Amino acid sequence: MQHFYTVRSGETVAIIAQRWQIPISSLIAANNLLPPYTIYVGQQLSMPPGVDLVRVNPGDSIYKIAQVYGIPQATIIDENGLTPPYTIQVGQLIRVPRGVPYYVVQAGDTLYEIARRYQVVTGGAVRPDYIQNRNNLPSDLIYPGMRLVIPYAPPGGTGRIAFTSNVDGSYDLWVYDLRNGAATRLTNGLGESFTIPFWSHDQQHIAFVGKHQILYIVNVMNKRVALIDQFRDGLRHYLDWSPDGQSLAYSKDNEIIVYHYRTHTSRKIPQMNTTDVQWFPNNRELLFQGPDAEGISQLYIIDADGVEKRQITRNTGGRYNDVRLSNDGKYVLYTTPGASVSLIFTIELDTGRIFEVKGGPLAKNYYPEWSNQNTIAYSATAYEDRGYFSQIRTVERTGENDVVRAISNCFSAPLTWSQDGSKVAYLSGCFNQGLPSEIWLTDLFKPVPIRLISGGNITALQWSPQSSPTKMFVSETYLVAFSYPGHWVRVLEERYEGRDGFFQVSAISSDSPLSKVCRNEAFHELRPYGTNPSITSIQVANMPACLILPSQDQPAEMRKQSAVIVQYPSPVVIGGTTYPYFILWADQDHIGDISRTLSFVYKS
Repeated sequence: MQHFYTVRSGETVAIIAQRWQIPISSLIAANNLLPPYTIYVGQQLSMPPGVDLVRVNPGDSIYKIAQVYGIPQATIIDENGLTPPYTIQVGQLIRVPRGVPYYVVQAGDTLYEIARRYQVVTGGAVRPDYIQNRNNLPSDLIYPGMRLVIPYAPPGGTGRIAFTSNVDGSYDLWVYDLRNGAATRLTNGLGESFTIPFWSHDQQHIAFVGKHQILYIVNVMNKRVALIDQFRDGLRHYLDWSPDGQSLAYSKDNEIIVYHYRTHTSRKIPQMNTTDVQWFPNNRELLFQGPDAEGISQLYIIDADGVEKRQITRNTGGRYNDVRLSNDGKYVLYTTPGASVSLIFTIELDTGRIFEVKGGPLAKNYYPEWSNQNTIAYSATAYEDRGYFSQIRTVERTGENDVVRAISNCFSAPLTWSQDGSKVAYLSGCFNQGLPSEIWLTDLFKPVPIRLISGGNITALQWSPQSSPTKMFVSETYLVAFSYPGHWVRVLEERYEGRDGFFQVSAISSDSPLSKVCRNEAFHELRPYGTNPSITSIQVANMPACLILPSQDQPAEMRKQSAVIVQYPSPVVIGGTTYPYFILWADQDHIGDISRTLSFVYKS
């Protein structure tokens, strides 16, 4: 459920965000605030997760802390299980919630408006029914003074997240579906707390090391499990599927193993003390970490058949940990020297240049992962004086543009990127310094943290890869280019379709401003988007645009049609007619991913 803080006199968004160390961008996005982000006394703000522990100082009391943070004393008392006379001790850590776990209905509110304002949205569609169901309301009628629990909504979109959890008593693999928020258990008693899921590139299989240190592969569709190998220990072994989805590479007993899943055969390449074996995009070469003749950690490339090994680093310092190859095979990241101090570096393979990521305030930077856009997400331990939290951060491959995206209440937080590199899912819910119990997600373009899963212990997660490569659509008629799912086929000159979606393009000739053009499209007399579509102002390719999403009563034959209308940088002339606006239609699950890649082109 979301927490709500009531604004007091003299407060600003920046002041409130600083109090709980919440990224300002998250607080703004969570409440749909518009520039200049003015807030008013009595306004209720949805509060993303932040640093909600304070250490008691001399002279502190529950009353004083409640006054400083602007929340009821009863909220602090309940959260900490305090009993009369509610005495607290100097040095004690007190949890200070970010507000109350309910929204108080105001005059003029509707369930739809509350859902829209506080991001109860799935796949771009506002879902007031989630609030109605969560509060057991007999209808959508509400009245001022009602206290409503505001849930998080499944984000929608494509892909699934595999994770390791003991919510049913034993550690097992589960899969979370972003479209509907459903979680399905894949295995039965085969996991361990150290189990990490590794998806195959076709999303059909997951490899993992589980019970008795056995390497398993589970078929995601029918849940059949194959036993592949066995390790001597229960460490968090790194496994990597080949780009063609046929082979699995890993290290074991001073060997690199290349296991061919279809033929159930394996090749063993002798290499001492190797770790982090992974495939290059060419499907022929492997990267790995291992010692040189002096025992110093280095990075190597070797052909998958075991020949032509070459060293690619000249390290003279500490060990390379968490070695990860970028998706395009051009960069490598690693952490060093160890657990108490962990710094992130990247290497540009063509030049050998090394870049340092500045990282978090305590030099404890963990779980770095590449996106498919060559951006790095990682967890940085922070706020040690308040019980330890993690900043979920992203940074460019050369260490630039390091941004705090969200806060986890864990010492360190495993994380994973979405298929398109626009979202990060991460673990949180380490209450009283325990193991994680929650999966959260934040969108880099609209950074509202959303809780996906809660319950049990959750120790690892991985987003499924893209099921098929994308292709590029280029039109010299409409002067646009964008990527789309590679398995879609052309059915008309301007329309492509697949079993899971479609897109179609055109242009609009109108002298009206963009806002009116968008409204005319959304409320066309044939009602292609239903009776109550939503219109959101956005930017696409640095130009003014709008996003039109359908309402719940959209006809099924429209296949969840949505639209993006973009103003051309300069009007386009087609067949003697001038067109100031470009329009893209696509299904609701793909409209965001496609429009994010759109660019304008010039005629050759």
